[in-house]
Amino acid sequence: MNYQNKLIEIINSITKREKLLLHSCCGPCSTTVLNFLKDYFDITVLYYNPNIEPISEYEKRKSEQIRFIKELNNPYVKFKDCDYDNESFKKATKGLEKEKEGGARCSVCFKLRLEKTAKLAKDENFDYFGTTLTVSPYKNSRLINEIGALLEQNYGVKYLYSDFKKNDGYKKSIELSRTYNLYRQNYCGCLYGRDLDV
Repeated sequence: MNYQNKLIEIINSITKREKLLLHSCCGPCSTTVLNFLKDYFDITVLYYNPNIEPISEYEKRKSEQIRFIKELNNPYVKFKDCDYDNESFKKATKGLEKEKEGGARCSVCFKLRLEKTAKLAKDENFDYFGTTLTVSPYKNSRLINEIGALLEQNYGVKYLYSDFKKNDGYKKSIELSRTYNLYRQNYCGCLYGRDLDV
């Protein structure tokens, strides 16, 4: 399935601004995504990333996310923070520490973050939930969308399919990161992947 075409179909079917809870992993990944979606949705950016270590790195990425949203200065884009919850990530990925980047540990991490987003979307009456993760060429968009589709069934909140890397989405995110002088990290977030040097 072309998930970006699916996103366009969803957008074309919308007759008014719908409420979207959008999980974001970092400011740079959110640049292209927010620039694209801000004309169609009332967006709340959810910063829930228990995988990121150390906490100083987590706080740095969060502050850059907040700064970008402020500088974007769009009334339809807001920010929602979550407490740092690294213990949940460690518990969920126990036994998967030596997995290669992109393997089983990453699948668990995607599900952990997307499920939190789906739960909050249901609890707070959002119309859709989604994620910026598919903008990265290093992330498996098919897997992310399959997890989102499953969570849509489990929680009864519509999932916003996407493959934001399409149509030069990743390239545009790099350009926008330079424009806004955003900090661009050199590892996904978890120390397992970084320390394995993959």
